[in-house]
Amino acid sequence: MKNKAVFFDRDGTINSTEGRYYVYRLDDLQFNPGVIDGIRRLNEAGYLVVVITNQGGIAKGIYEKRHVETFHGYMRFELRKHGARIDKIYYCPHHESVAPCCCRKPSPYLIELAMRQLDIDPAVSYMIGDSQSDMEAARAAGVTGIRIRPNSDLTPAIDRVLGEQA
Repeated sequence: MKNKAVFFDRDGTINSTEGRYYVYRLDDLQFNPGVIDGIRRLNEAGYLVVVITNQGGIAKGIYEKRHVETFHGYMRFELRKHGARIDKIYYCPHHESVAPCCCRKPSPYLIELAMRQLDIDPAVSYMIGDSQSDMEAARAAGVTGIRIRPNSDLTPAIDRVLGEQA
């Protein structure tokens, strides 16, 4: 039997972008309301939690891959302290202003890669994000998209996923 998953955008969905455009410093990590409890609830319900994020600041030279990877490690550590788990993180280090690529959302490439690597069934999976490109990637990958307002409480989106599962 294939896995079910919830894909999350990162910036503006999992962590706040209030007052900043690029989030890569450990001091910048501020979880949006409902994130920690929501991810824990999804873990308990048997969903894989996968982050799909564009990190164009790498291509622009604003920060480096090591900053993103350190930030992701810290984010996972902080979640684990509360019994919540991210199973896998995929990020696009490119930006269209520097060079085209196949993996930047709205491309479904990273979602499709995750589905292959983690044996995920798109028919029972979701993408939660705060942008049109998140929704376009979800649609193209065949998963249900749930759009939230940037930096908002994630609880209603999590409730929707868990309510539709019942």
